[in-house]
Amino acid sequence: MAKQSPFGGSIVALVTPMGDDGAIDWDCLERLVEWHVEAKTAGIVAAGTTGESPTLSFAEHRELIAKTVKLAAGRVPVIAGTGANSTTEAIDLTRSACDDGADACLSVVPYYNKPSQEGLLRHFTAIADAASKPVILYNVPGRTITDLADNTLLLLSEHERIAGVKDATGDVNRLRIQQKLISRADFRYLSGDDGTACDYMLAGGHGVISVSANVAPATCARLAAAAAANEEEQAFEASDRLLAFNRLQACEANPIPVKWALHHLGKAGPGIRLPLTPLGEKHRKGVAMAVEGLE
Repeated sequence: MAKQSPFGGSIVALVTPMGDDGAIDWDCLERLVEWHVEAKTAGIVAAGTTGESPTLSFAEHRELIAKTVKLAAGRVPVIAGTGANSTTEAIDLTRSACDDGADACLSVVPYYNKPSQEGLLRHFTAIADAASKPVILYNVPGRTITDLADNTLLLLSEHERIAGVKDATGDVNRLRIQQKLISRADFRYLSGDDGTACDYMLAGGHGVISVSANVAPATCARLAAAAAANEEEQAFEASDRLLAFNRLQACEANPIPVKWALHHLGKAGPGIRLPLTPLGEKHRKGVAMAVEGLE
């Protein structure tokens, strides 16, 4: 039986399209949102890591979320990336996103300053206390260094506004451990790792916040739907179509490969902001071949 969830299925970690000068391309953003609605993408993350949130000013961050909400027009949920390594900043971003109509907020483990588990507990509790919409926690130790421990997640799951976790560890066993620890039936488990997303969803995860969905929204939607219905053969078939691009995502830092792939497909301009740079020449042929024929 398919899992029913307000936050599940294939959720795209949407890029922020930019011109050559790095300015946000609002017309392209509209086209991308329409493409995802038509492809049955289950949700859009705006201003996340893939959206180059570290390079956005506060004003741009808020405008990007507000415009994405307006463009989605209730046809697909919008989850706002509002994490920061300053608790005060994360609270400000979260309040703004809630005020601007986001359906939920995605809050990453603080990066660089390496808080303790007690610090994480207090940080996320303060954010959830300040939020008026659900908060999804984001654990990506490959970027943040600090890992959100399973026992800390258990304590945070008791907060009524903490709705779930995006797990980008790539370790499906973490899902099984967390499911045994956390008794809340409505707590959402979302993969943040395209390479293991199929296994994660077949093991009971509710969906994926996907980078690959930027270039293959329909395929990612089929994968998530098949996994939710426990249709393993169909799920693995869709997953296999994504295999080459999923592997090449790591050839340079995200979102460099996916932004170049969108440009190659004619879906967006080449713009990206420093300190990130366009995809290196040596990787372009491989990425181009990997995305050919995806939909």
